[in-house]
Amino acid sequence: MSEIITAAMIVIGDEILSGRTKDRNIGHLADVLTAIGIDLKEVRIVADEEAAIVEAVNAVRARYTYVFTTGGIGPTHDDITADSISAAFTVPCGYDDRAFAMLEAHYAARGMEFTEARRRMARMPQGATHIDNPISIAPGFVIGNVHVMAGVPAIFQAMLDNVVPTLKGGTKLLSGAVHCPHGEGTIGGPLGEIQKRHPDTIIGSYPKYQDGSFWTELVVRARDPEKLEAALAEVRAMVEGISAKA
Repeated sequence: MSEIITAAMIVIGDEILSGRTKDRNIGHLADVLTAIGIDLKEVRIVADEEAAIVEAVNAVRARYTYVFTTGGIGPTHDDITADSISAAFTVPCGYDDRAFAMLEAHYAARGMEFTEARRRMARMPQGATHIDNPISIAPGFVIGNVHVMAGVPAIFQAMLDNVVPTLKGGTKLLSGAVHCPHGEGTIGGPLGEIQKRHPDTIIGSYPKYQDGSFWTELVVRARDPEKLEAALAEVRAMVEGISAKA
């Protein structure tokens, strides 16, 4: 049987919800996970509020194989992700000795004071392990199936590169596309019937507008290449049949 590995993402930060910062991490994570056969099933965006973070983390970590969070592990007062993850796992949050030493040496080498604010970046839940940060040193961390990373896209991507080799990949989704010159109102009924006949596939329709005309891209996804091709054949036949009557 195909092994299905699933994931959820929690984006943490008032700046995302207010629109001051535009998220660039969701799409990157989705691309990376798809490439290694992990299905990103859910994304939540939550405020810098402990109760909201705890509720979201506990909800999704019980439901999916992996959870990835971004944001809220910096040096400011509203960077409360480490405390919130600790609360979700009901463990203490404190300074990690190795993270503290790394950051202390990093700032000393730059001739900068290792302030209380900067020390906050060395805090993580008891029992967590590091996610290395090759850009700005301050590590992310893993506890249980939850991977906690920075929100800055370049740092998030670098951390994720270090996480990927530790993940268990699943059977990858294969996909095929069919160009359809008809709108969803025309194809909706027969396309739904095709989906019913091919329950092991995922069939999506995506309206497009190009060069002054509307059309629909029909995408079929499946893990089994034979089931994928069978569904694609029906979709192509449906489009050809509708076109012939038009």
